[in-house]
Amino acid sequence: MLATAMKRLKKNEKGFTLIELLAVIVILGIIAAIAVPLIGNIITKSRTNADLSTARQIYDAARLYAIGEKNGEIGDTDVTLTQLQAAGYLDDNLTLPSTKKPLDGANTIVEFTGGEVDSVTLDDTTKSDDSGTEYDATKLIKGE
Repeated sequence: MLATAMKRLKKNEKGFTLIELLAVIVILGIIAAIAVPLIGNIITKSRTNADLSTARQIYDAARLYAIGEKNGEIGDTDVTLTQLQAAGYLDDNLTLPSTKKPLDGANTIVEFTGGEVDSVTLDDTTKSDDSGTEYDATKLIKGE
């Protein structure tokens, strides 16, 4: 009789207890608390690297522009994104990867000092002022 009662009880034991479900929820919460900031950092770093690659692309185009259009004698001057696009060294629809906004052709500038590229300033069209992100030429070469 006791054996039949035990068999009946075992047949009715389906599903999980409340404690087991709460334990799983707590474990998932801990995993999420660790994973979300790490993923956020990865996304931020990839956006920064994409902007750096865009600056490097503009840097290389400006060097080609200086050689092809100015015979390497560019001196101390600035070259705008608009000039590089008009000369055919860059595409017209260039965007800043971190914001997905088009670059401002007049305020995205490559600065030459002594015939060498000194810096590249990226400025997208969303900024009300003319302050863009400036990348030093030595850091662009190193990829920093």
